[in-house]
Amino acid sequence: MPRPTAAQLAYGSATVVFATVAMLLLSQTTTGLGVAVIGVAALLLGLLVAMTVPLPRRAKAAAGSPTEPAAASRDSAARATAGR
Repeated sequence: MPRPTAAQLAYGSATVVFATVAMLLLSQTTTGLGVAVIGVAALLLGLLVAMTVPLPRRAKAAAGSPTEPAAASRDSAARATAGR
């Protein structure tokens, strides 16, 4: 499993903090069980947000780019050999 990026950590952490504060203010709960339920819900929401942040494009582009020039050079070498 790949390591989380800085963006994933930032978005997930911000979601947990803001969701917890918002739910505590809106629910006006005072019991320990209510606070625990809200905390768990906020952690799950933060995990969901962190996992849905898109991965950087350069990682995907870097994986595909080395094969393309090699294929192009093989094609041009094959054309040069066929023309002889």
